[in-house]
Amino acid sequence: QMAQVSTRLTKLLGIRHPVLLPGMSWISTPPLVAAVSNAGGLGILATGPLNPEETRASIREIRERTSKPFGIGATLMMPGAEDNAKVALEEKVPVINFSLGKGDWIVEQAHAYGGKVIATVATEKHARSAESIGADALLVTGHEAAAHGGDVTSLVLVPCIASRVRIPIVAAGGFADGRGLMAALSLGAEGVAMGSRFATTQESPVPQSVKRRIVSSSENDTLYSKNFDGMPARVLKTPKTQALLKKPMHPIVAAWKSFSAARDFGIPLWKVIPGLVTQWDRMYLMSMFGGATQSFIRASQGDLETGVQFIGQSQGLITDIPHVDELLQRIISEAAQVQAGNEGRFGAALQGGGRVVVGTGP
Repeated sequence: QMAQVSTRLTKLLGIRHPVLLPGMSWISTPPLVAAVSNAGGLGILATGPLNPEETRASIREIRERTSKPFGIGATLMMPGAEDNAKVALEEKVPVINFSLGKGDWIVEQAHAYGGKVIATVATEKHARSAESIGADALLVTGHEAAAHGGDVTSLVLVPCIASRVRIPIVAAGGFADGRGLMAALSLGAEGVAMGSRFATTQESPVPQSVKRRIVSSSENDTLYSKNFDGMPARVLKTPKTQALLKKPMHPIVAAWKSFSAARDFGIPLWKVIPGLVTQWDRMYLMSMFGGATQSFIRASQGDLETGVQFIGQSQGLITDIPHVDELLQRIISEAAQVQAGNEGRFGAALQGGGRVVVGTGP
C-alpha cells in the first residue's frame, strides 16, 4: 500500500497527497486535471484561454472524469478572468485559485457553499493581504518556477512567508520529485505544486516533441525576462527566446498590439484608447501579453521555432514521461525514503534523549 503524506493541506482540500497541478494555460486541461485528482493530488484547470461557456463545459467534463476534488485558476487582471471565476462559483467548484487581483468576492462566495480558496503570491505583502481577506491557503511561487515566478528563490521565500502567516502554504518553483516534496515540508510548506513535472506526463496535452525537448534539457536551459509577455517570466531556452531576450517590444509597437489584443479578447477599442493615456503601464503589460499569446499557442502546438514555452528550472530533474498515477506513486515513495533516511541520521540521538550536534568538520 502506498504511503500517505498527511498535512494541513490534504485535510483542508480532502486529498490524499499534498501535490498540486497548477492551472497552466494550454496544459492544465480537463484530462490532465482529472488524472491528477484521480491519482490523489489536486488538479487545477487553467481558464486563461477559455471563455465562460468553455469554462463551464470544462468543469463539467472534469466532473465526468473524476469524483475527486479539483480546482480552477483565474488570473484576475486578465480579460475574461472574472467572468470565468463567476462560472466556477456558479458551478460550486471545490477549489478556486486566484492571482494578480482582489479576490475577496471570490472568498466570500466560495465559502458560502463550502469551497476553498487558494491565493497565488510571490511576496510577503501579497501573502498577508490574501490571508486578511480569508484565503484558505497560499500558493507561493519562487524564482525557479515556470512562467511568472517571484524574485526570490523557493529556498528563502517559502520559509519566510511560512513564518509570517498562519494559513497553509503550497510551495511552487523547483519541485519535481519526492526529494522536493520533503524539502518543501521542511521549509514550512504543507504541499507542493509541480507544473513542469505534470506538463511532462502522458496525460499532458503538451506535444510529444516538446516533452522530449524538456526531458533532454537541463536546469540551465531556461531564460527569465519580462521581454516575453510583459511580466518577468521563465521560458525554455531556444533561438527564438534568446532573440526576444535581446530585443524588448518598442512602446509604439506595444500600443499597436494593444488594439489587436483588445480585438482578440473582445474588448471595445473605446475602452483601450483612454487606457493608453491614463493607464499606460497596465495597457503596455496587457498589449505585451496579448502580443505574446500567439507565441504560446504555437509552442502548445509543437512549434518551438517561432513559439515560446513556459518551463521551470525543475526541468533539469525531469528525465522521463510517465503516466500521472505512476508519477505520484513515485513521488510519495521517494518522499518516504527521504524521511526514513532523515530519521536514520537523527533518530538515534533523538530516541536516546540526546542532543543533535551539527559540526563543521571531523
